[in-house]
Amino acid sequence: MSMVSIYLDYNASTPIDPAVAAAMRPFLDEAFGNPASGHWASTPAKAALEQARAQVATLLGCAPDEIVFASGGSEANNLAIKGTFFALQNKGEHIITTAVEHPAVLAPCRFLERLGAGVTYLPVDATGRVDPEAVRRAITPRTVLISVMHANNEVGTIQPIEEIGVIAREHGIRFHIDAAQSVGKVPTRVDALGVDLLTIAGHKLYAPKGVGALYVRRGTTLEPLIHGAGHEQGRRAGTESALLAVGLGTACALAQDLAPMTHVRALRDRFWKALQDRFGDRVVLNGHVEYRLPNTLNVSFVGVAGAEVLASLDGVAASTGSACHAGRVELSPVLAAMGIPEKIGMGAVRFSLGRQTTDAEIDTIIALLGGTFARSAS
Repeated sequence: MSMVSIYLDYNASTPIDPAVAAAMRPFLDEAFGNPASGHWASTPAKAALEQARAQVATLLGCAPDEIVFASGGSEANNLAIKGTFFALQNKGEHIITTAVEHPAVLAPCRFLERLGAGVTYLPVDATGRVDPEAVRRAITPRTVLISVMHANNEVGTIQPIEEIGVIAREHGIRFHIDAAQSVGKVPTRVDALGVDLLTIAGHKLYAPKGVGALYVRRGTTLEPLIHGAGHEQGRRAGTESALLAVGLGTACALAQDLAPMTHVRALRDRFWKALQDRFGDRVVLNGHVEYRLPNTLNVSFVGVAGAEVLASLDGVAASTGSACHAGRVELSPVLAAMGIPEKIGMGAVRFSLGRQTTDAEIDTIIALLGGTFARSAS
């Protein structure tokens, strides 16, 4: 049985921050009223809900009434994409996105194609970045939405959002970004980014699973996904959870301080340098060297399958960028879209660091990897 227990899969999910858990705890026993009711039991729940909304808004640099609470990043993405399509059908049906988006964007787009939408899936370069001029060229008179992720969940590549935002504004086209991976790691002020819609996922941000938010710029109309009693200013029906909102709000308040990411970046860079020093050209970086999330290190171990690497790292939680089916390696759609050769991509492993990652943990993984390569070479 492994004595090692190291978590390096923060892009998949983060632990709940102790401060977030402490803020939520009273709402398990108290303040249980429906925030929409008008009596004593609802007052503290309503106050907590609106305080949380203000905390999310402060992080993004927007007004509280521009924040819509949702069940997570997937719902927020679906609301942004489907909500725009149905609200603007009289103007057009064309959507522009990229080939490396999260399934929570790609799947809604494919669904809308069945309803008559035209979707352009733009290619990316070898680092995972889309060319803003390709976005400009893809625009048609019927384009109603551009949806591009802020940072990629697999390789960490950060897209040229500001440049795309300028293009979207020039053409009067709504611009949505999936910022599930970037919020709390890099600045995400909506005006600086030039976006109309922005997605947050709580469990990527040291908040609980089951809560997220969508920023909706004032004047942006959306057809709700969930129809009902008109909660969230009529944009998302369903009784709000003060418990979950408080969790997300507290996490966003903590995320205003990006100083911890300086330490995480330093650890990530030390990890990469140690891999290069020890294994040389047997390790290859996937993603952009500079425009990359400070916590993400996606590397390919040449000549070794990613699944084999992870299996050897007993007790280390990370993820692989390829899967083996019937003896054949299948790259993730992201690596495939980047043009990563199969012989390189088959060895991809994503290590995503977090606030709790330590130097000792990185040293332990380097030592474990040394054993893996020694065995593979013998």
